[in-house]
Amino acid sequence: MAGPTTAERGERQQDSSGPPPRRRPGLPRRRTLVLLAAAAVLLAGATAWLLYGSPWLRVRHVSVSGTRVLTPGQVREAARVPVGAPLASVDTGAIETRLRRALRRIDSVDVVRAWPHGIGLKVTERTPVLVTRQGGSGGYVEVDDEGVRFATVARAPQGVPLLALDTSRPGSAAASLRRFGRDALVREAVAVAARLPDAVARDTRRVRVRSYDDIELELGGGRTVAWGSAEQSRAKARTLTALMKAAPNARHFDVSVPTAPASSGS
Repeated sequence: MAGPTTAERGERQQDSSGPPPRRRPGLPRRRTLVLLAAAAVLLAGATAWLLYGSPWLRVRHVSVSGTRVLTPGQVREAARVPVGAPLASVDTGAIETRLRRALRRIDSVDVVRAWPHGIGLKVTERTPVLVTRQGGSGGYVEVDDEGVRFATVARAPQGVPLLALDTSRPGSAAASLRRFGRDALVREAVAVAARLPDAVARDTRRVRVRSYDDIELELGGGRTVAWGSAEQSRAKARTLTALMKAAPNARHFDVSVPTAPASSGS
């Protein structure tokens, strides 16, 4: 038989010269995996040494911000930040706890790491809404809007009213003291003082408590405000503001029933 023609041989060569079949990519070699694992271990070790063993990322200074009455030195002393320790190892929660226990004037504190060498203490101090007399010492105890007695001072802060429990009249505060206790009456007075409009709060000299539902404000110039109980204090504050604008020369204001306020005197 005759062999394949030249044309047939060309067709066969053309068919066999097509692209080779694709191969599936092989899995990473064991050696590559070992190298990657070793690199990861070395990186983790270097990071740990940098954070905890190196002399570079350590506490060198402590900054304090937000203080008004307290001094930065008092805050640093109470915080007892471990200067020289690795910054990453500082227990910020423990610092916050120490500050709140040692300085009751602190309402909140934010302890932050200031890389690479600092700790920042952002302090918010409590604000007194009234003061009470310290028995026997002649000083004053500051009370905030949550009823927390947080500091004793020699002089009452300017613009902060004095709490007066009027027990001189039988059947008034004396009866409330026996029924509710001093702390409950103080809380009622605090609830009132905390809701006073700013202008009224600055002008209030005393918050006088005659009974649980008989609280009176003594303002400058001999003016008074019958407040009643601490209930509806927000509504009473709004009513008092409007009433004072409507009767600026009045000497006595009554907002014990905020929907039916009254004023008198001139």
